[in-house]
Amino acid sequence: MKQHGIYNDQFGLEKIGITACKNVYWNLTAPELVEHTLDAGSGTLTDTGALAIDTGEFTGRSPKDRFFVKDNITADTVDWNNINQPIEGKYFDQLHEKMLAYVADKDVYARDAYACADKQYRYKVRVVTETPWQSIFANNLFIRPDRDKLADFTPDWQVLAIPSFKADPAVDGTRQHNFTIVNFTKRLILIGGSAYTGEIKKGIFTVLNYLLPHDRGVLSMHCSANIGKKGDTAIFFGLSGTGKTTLSADPSRELIGDDEHGWTDDAVFNFEGGCYAKVINLSREGEPDIYDAIKFGALLENVRYFPGTRKVNYEDSTVTENTRVSYPIEHINNAKIPSIGDVPKNIFFLTCDAFGVLPPISKLTPAQAMYQFISGYTAKVAGTEAGITEPQVVFSACFGAPFLPLHPTQYADMLGKKMQEQNVNVWLVNTGWSGGPYGVGSRMKLRYTRAMITAALEGELDTVEYHNDSIFGLAMPKRCPNVPDEVLNPIDTWADKEAYIEKANDLAKRFVDNFSKYADQASEEILSAAPKEVSLSEY
Repeated sequence: MKQHGIYNDQFGLEKIGITACKNVYWNLTAPELVEHTLDAGSGTLTDTGALAIDTGEFTGRSPKDRFFVKDNITADTVDWNNINQPIEGKYFDQLHEKMLAYVADKDVYARDAYACADKQYRYKVRVVTETPWQSIFANNLFIRPDRDKLADFTPDWQVLAIPSFKADPAVDGTRQHNFTIVNFTKRLILIGGSAYTGEIKKGIFTVLNYLLPHDRGVLSMHCSANIGKKGDTAIFFGLSGTGKTTLSADPSRELIGDDEHGWTDDAVFNFEGGCYAKVINLSREGEPDIYDAIKFGALLENVRYFPGTRKVNYEDSTVTENTRVSYPIEHINNAKIPSIGDVPKNIFFLTCDAFGVLPPISKLTPAQAMYQFISGYTAKVAGTEAGITEPQVVFSACFGAPFLPLHPTQYADMLGKKMQEQNVNVWLVNTGWSGGPYGVGSRMKLRYTRAMITAALEGELDTVEYHNDSIFGLAMPKRCPNVPDEVLNPIDTWADKEAYIEKANDLAKRFVDNFSKYADQASEEILSAAPKEVSLSEY
């Protein structure tokens, strides 16, 4: 096989078994990878210079097709459930051999990168892909080593992502033809049958969510983070579609990262070197930092143009609601490099409430913070995962259950200790519906959410009067700069108050039912934060 680019003669692809293929393109630059993509007819350049591609059959993650090899490392440490699914090592080995044979006459692209901005906790990652644009994604999302570091790069973990290779479920132990399989013993992730780039990103994130808490004592978090001029770090927890990327891209604050972070005794650090933002309905007016980051080097997924132009129509959801862009963090003008900040002063739990009954912002007690964190209530937003066409109510522990190999209480215990030690303010923010549930009410205005978060960050909510919601017990401010008073209490936005109480009680019952599986491991203080059902006269 022919080698192109900067690579390590002593430690090549033989480590993961690739001894035969047509060409190996090592660590090509973004311009070179764009040229390869265009030459193959696999993408087009937009009017801003970004590369636009389609990911094919899968336009979102497929969590039911992610597996861990069950072996001596994982058997007694992974929290096995309907998300963390086991697979026998023989199936991993079988698929690995098939994938190696499959690429024997094909080109592959190898990308060497880092995960974790804090050098004390850094891992070296090698991503081997079938397409050049997958390598652009890896270059955008992971931390880019200096070119002089590549010649002796020895990876700690490797990813082999071959979208056109499909498994045979009848003999390969998978659910269907696509799969992501993590092997902690071999430190290798296999991805086949899906070209959705998020599988690469979340594969490594899942690995870090095991290694950092279990082996290094670092809390790994599915959150975005930014830092103010006074050095005050804020972190934003939330599943995809709740606003982590949007709300952390604040022109008045430096961006640490938009999705994945670690919290040590004295710092918060980004796992990644780039951002992966949803672009459905994107506009410069609404999200200027993200809009302007979409330039040469950025990779757009599954978007469509206005007819006869190369101008992207961000309102077009013909392919999916989950249209995406990845770009290096340096594309954000106020990115913090290196992506490390102090321990947080404020934590925001972002929820996309499809019921439309939670307040747009509320301040949480320590017990409420733990209850909400363990619950992780939100809605799966259309398109984020395969098969989701409209919001669905879910409880995702720690606001990231699909990516947590360990039991949720291990992450929650670590967070609780850090919140108490650091005396952090914790806020619950509803970026979902107001005035009614999905289909009746309307989505909370972004400018209101930004104003509420800014007020919390600047201490403007420290002195206002609060009143408690009777069902969830949440402390809601009666005033907030640049936000209408009637928006702050959700029942005031509903025309039918009885309907609000009915819907709120429904959600309260769902909270309690969901939390029952954690009740025997929760303190009385945390259990006291559970919502309760009330009548309109009692509200």
